[in-house]
Amino acid sequence: MEDETYSDISGKTISLDYQKHSSFCSEFTVSSPKVSIGKVMVYTCCVWLLAYIVFFFTENTAVLSGAIIVTLLGMMLYIHFVKVDHESLLVIGSLGIQVSSSYASGREITTFIEMSKIKDIVINEAIYMHQIIYYLCVLLKDQSEVDTVSSVVPLFQSSKPRLNCLVKVYKSCQEILSKCQ
Repeated sequence: MEDETYSDISGKTISLDYQKHSSFCSEFTVSSPKVSIGKVMVYTCCVWLLAYIVFFFTENTAVLSGAIIVTLLGMMLYIHFVKVDHESLLVIGSLGIQVSSSYASGREITTFIEMSKIKDIVINEAIYMHQIIYYLCVLLKDQSEVDTVSSVVPLFQSSKPRLNCLVKVYKSCQEILSKCQ
């Protein structure tokens, strides 16, 4: 399962890295392709060319300055808030699950869910843009009623791996959860 190549729901290549730390602890990392410098250059050139055409007819230098500022701010916001390089799922049988997302700028967001709050990990299906997609999610217990589900926490939201990748992660998670119950 290590470093195999999979694809996301759009057909883009992603990779799954699996590390088994012990029989009660495994880590899964889904990596997306890096930001393409070629695409960034094309978009930047198009915006700046359009700004130059507007400047040519209006002779207003604020148009060029605005285009440069908007392009630079747009790129910075994209790599800091939108572009996720990789998402990881760390399952520790006795403690819980840690979900992390690493952005292209280096920013990381980490969430921990205690094992006592977890009812199960399942593969769910949803309708997305006229197609059925599958996603891995954690079902959380309702604290007042143990047999009911209070909420659903989707995993790998940015990378959106296809079913064949999710099944490998699901089977390994179920092995760990079954040993802990």
